Amino acid sequence: MDAAHEVAEVDEQRHQPTDEALFNESVYLDVVDASGNVGGYVRLGLYPNLGVIWWTAAVTIAGRGPVVAARYDLGAPKTGFDISDDGVSVTYAVDEALRQVTVVASSPAKSYATPEAAYDEAAGKDVDIALSLTWSTAGVPYHYAITTRYEIPCTVVGTITVDGEQFTVAGPGQRDHSWGVRDWWSFGWCWSAIHFNDGRTLHLADIRIDGVPPLGYVQKDGVVASLEVANTSEVTNRDGIASSAHFVIEPGGFTVEVTPTGFGPLLLVSEDGKIDRFPRAMVEAKTSDGAFGRGWIEWNQPQI
Repeated sequence: MDAAHEVAEVDEQRHQPTDEALFNESVYLDVVDASGNVGGYVRLGLYPNLGVIWWTAAVTIAGRGPVVAARYDLGAPKTGFDISDDGVSVTYAVDEALRQVTVVASSPAKSYATPEAAYDEAAGKDVDIALSLTWSTAGVPYHYAITTRYEIPCTVVGTITVDGEQFTVAGPGQRDHSWGVRDWWSFGWCWSAIHFNDGRTLHLADIRIDGVPPLGYVQKDGVVASLEVANTSEVTNRDGIASSAHFVIEPGGFTVEVTPTGFGPLLLVSEDGKIDRFPRAMVEAKTSDGAFGRGWIEWNQPQI
């Protein structure tokens, strides 16, 4: 891996914002239990120039609809990403830079019967969620060459609790850290991180703007190859909820068939009323060369 993709330890901390209103600094972390029956994600998205931090999290449990926590109006912390506001408590701790992060959180949330119902907050049932999870690096941290963001494949252990029902989880996961102007309503993308049973990890970001190159990597045993091709397509219903996805990947010359197994959708509404659907999903995946994997996928779907 060349120097352009190396991650500096100092970048685990917050960065000086520019003066754009939509300057955003975020940390995102996900997990899939090795059984595939339970998973979740958390994201802390700081808008320092707007004075707010977004708290979004979801839990997926086999045979049930999504459980989603989404607050876009919590008070921005002066340092770090910790939250203590209006019933939401989150501690984000970098235990060892580029090696280990722990998240402890409790929050009100909504339980929905279907992924589509999650786009209507009134359709949800009030529940509480709690998370105590540790992400340990299980690969090479990777910095994007064309924007300020890095991704780290991980193993994850801890507990997830929904309305007093506790699940112990241990399995693969991903975490990333991003800073810069982030306008959710301007263009679409597909992002995914999948961890395969042959030791490979695949991360991709297919930015759906003509001329933008694929972002991400295939890595195994410490050898990292930046993506040259990452063509993504999906089959969705009228609400944009996918039943399957297909990737074409280079280097490696393989394809990936992706099946969502649980969703944590978000509906993002801008201050001027623009709508963005954001159906993030836990997945199973199979490669054309015989590997099986688990991970997460997301689509950004501005309603233009």
